[in-house]
Amino acid sequence: MSDRISVHIDNGVADVRLNRPDKRNALDMAMFDALVETSDSLASESSLRCVVLSGEGESFCAGLDFSNFQKMAGGSEKSAPTESEEGRITHRGQQAVFGWTDMPVPVIAAVKGHALGGGIQLALGADIRIVAPGTKMSVLEIRWGLVPDMTGTQALVELVGLDVAKELTFTGRMVEAEEAVEIGLATFLDDDPHARAMAMAHEIAGKSPHAIRAAKRLFNQASKLSTAEGFAAEREEIAQLIGSPNQVETVKAWFDKRDPQFTDPV
Repeated sequence: MSDRISVHIDNGVADVRLNRPDKRNALDMAMFDALVETSDSLASESSLRCVVLSGEGESFCAGLDFSNFQKMAGGSEKSAPTESEEGRITHRGQQAVFGWTDMPVPVIAAVKGHALGGGIQLALGADIRIVAPGTKMSVLEIRWGLVPDMTGTQALVELVGLDVAKELTFTGRMVEAEEAVEIGLATFLDDDPHARAMAMAHEIAGKSPHAIRAAKRLFNQASKLSTAEGFAAEREEIAQLIGSPNQVETVKAWFDKRDPQFTDPV
C-alpha cells in the first residue's frame, strides 16, 4: 500500500486517512493512484462493513497539487488524465472519487480544514459528510480555468440542486462549514468529525451487512431509474433479504436481546 494513504481496519470498519499532511493532502499522481488502489482493495473485502475517510493533519484535502498548476501555466504538459481507463467508466482522477461512491459499503467523510477543488469532490464521493467548524469548502476549479472533472458535477446537482451547483462552480467561492450543512454539501457539523464518523461507522457495522449493502445500491441508483424501475429494484432487493440468514439473525437477536452474529457477504 502506498505511503500516501494509511488504512486501519477494526471490527469491519476501515479508518482510511490521506497521509500527506505537509501538503494539506493535496492530490498528486501518487495520491490518485493510492486512492484508486485503496478503494479497489477495500471493495473486495467481504468482512468490510463501513469506511471512514479523512485526512491527516490540518486539512482533509486542499485539491490538486500546486505543482500541477505550475505545469499548466508553463504549457509543458497535461498533468491530469482525460481518457477513461479500460474496463471502467472513469479516468484515473474520476475513479479516485468514484471508487468510494461505488464502494459496496457506506463511506463517511470526516472533513476539517480545507476541502477544495478535487478535495471537495472526494468528500462528495462519500455517502455522508461530517465537517468541523471552520472548514472551508470550494468548487475551486474555475480559479484555474477548469471545471470539476472528478464526478463532482453529478454529485453537486444531486446534493444541492442545479442552481446552487452552478453558482458554486461559476464563482468558486469559499463555503463555510455551517453553510455547507445548510445547503447540503455536508451532512452534520461536529467539533470532532472523525470521532463522530467512527462512532457512526461502528453503529452501521452492527447492522446486517446484506441489508446495508442493498440499501446503498438502491439509493445510489435511485436518481438514475424511472419510478417503475426504482420500485422493481426495491422488490428485487427485499426478495433477496427476506428469510435470508442475516435477516433471520437480525430478528432473532432483537427478540433475544443480544448482539447479532452475521455472516459476511460472498
